[in-house]
Amino acid sequence: MQALIDVILPVFLVIGFGYAAAWFGLISEGAIDGLMKFAQGFAVPVLLFRSMAVLDLGAHFDMGLLAAFYIGALAGYAAGYLGARHIFGRPPQDAVAIGFCSLFSNSLLLGLPITERAYGTEALAGNFAIISLHAPMLYAFGITAMEWARSREAPVSGLALTRQIGTGIMSNPLVIGIALGVGWNLAGLPLTGALEQASEMVARSALPAALFGLGGVLVRYRPEGDMRTIAMVVAISLVLHPSITWALGRFAFDLDTGQMRSAVITAGMAPGVNAYLFANMYGRARRVAASSVLIATAGTILTAWLWIAVLP
Repeated sequence: MQALIDVILPVFLVIGFGYAAAWFGLISEGAIDGLMKFAQGFAVPVLLFRSMAVLDLGAHFDMGLLAAFYIGALAGYAAGYLGARHIFGRPPQDAVAIGFCSLFSNSLLLGLPITERAYGTEALAGNFAIISLHAPMLYAFGITAMEWARSREAPVSGLALTRQIGTGIMSNPLVIGIALGVGWNLAGLPLTGALEQASEMVARSALPAALFGLGGVLVRYRPEGDMRTIAMVVAISLVLHPSITWALGRFAFDLDTGQMRSAVITAGMAPGVNAYLFANMYGRARRVAASSVLIATAGTILTAWLWIAVLP
């Protein structure tokens, strides 16, 4: 219970603060959108740039850590896609969007602050290793799967498909921030002086702004209809993905304590807002995506507490 109070509750109080402010009309939808644009388009990329610029790439990019997390994520996609397609009878493009919701955990806005509050900033190296691949890898996978499903109805050339995937990945601000940080790191450049101080000021605002904005965004989502499909996505995100990651980390890849914490906590997060943005971009399964984000985010209060209790 103390872990719930000290670690998880503060994160969700910030989300709840944003939710209440939007619910009572104290902040407009336009202001929330502006805050999220600042957080996800500027502050969080700066946070990722700083983290990647000073991260010991050789020490923290452990293949076992990444494999445990991403095998679990891909298993979640497979379960979501197959369940949507064959149990609930959804068309292929809907099934891809639902599978993407089951694939894309909120590694940044939930996994990062919960891990930090539970284990300290020194425990975040594994999180940053996962995050550095999260958006580019999973967006590439999701866009490829969706474009393939669409091509079955309206065939497109391989060149057009490649262009669509490349544009979707390289225009993502998170990917840009990660790429710049890795490049800075590999060039051996120091992060000092005015640049270090200015980037630190922006980076400090990233998570509080993003959490408050996430609460404001969630007000727009109403859980209605498709409840069995939504329940499937929530179960995959909060139970199946972290369970597979935990089992692989313990029995297959022999992850150390810090790696297990980063991988399992991140795997056990609700679908991120990007899951809804992906569904909205293609106009597929938007109600399922929106409601899954809302319900699973609330459910994370309990499941994150349980995973913290299970982990060393």
